[in-house]
Amino acid sequence: MAIGELCSREVVFVSLNESCALAAQLMREQHIGSLVVVREEGGRRMPVGMVTDRDLVVGVMALGLDPERTLVEAVMRPEVAVVREGEGVGRAIALMRDKGVRRLPVVDAAGTLVGILAADDLIELLGEEMAGLAAVIGKGPRREREARRAAL
Repeated sequence: MAIGELCSREVVFVSLNESCALAAQLMREQHIGSLVVVREEGGRRMPVGMVTDRDLVVGVMALGLDPERTLVEAVMRPEVAVVREGEGVGRAIALMRDKGVRRLPVVDAAGTLVGILAADDLIELLGEEMAGLAAVIGKGPRREREARRAAL
């Protein structure tokens, strides 16, 4: 399955030059713990980082900085791993594992932000697939018994 079919297309994001106070407000309003940080390039939103609630607490609050005056750019994680919408689940899992992240911005061929993929999305999908496989295990012996009874 392509990531573009699985990801959420409703992405909450913040620009580099926004305040940490605004980032925290967005997280509270949307009930989320992280935001994609974007830079506008020719009308397109290009992911350049991630900022988490932990980044705000450790990088702003714990240091006594003013969240209204501290910009997201100062506390964000600048190395952002992204996955292309046409890539598969295996690639996304490998990226999450290798980078130690639970969320990946999803981009189109031009690198424009089009979605967000969470580990929860993958766990839900894989759980459904595993349940399907588990059902096969139980059906095999039952089918065999029924086939032998019918042959008698």
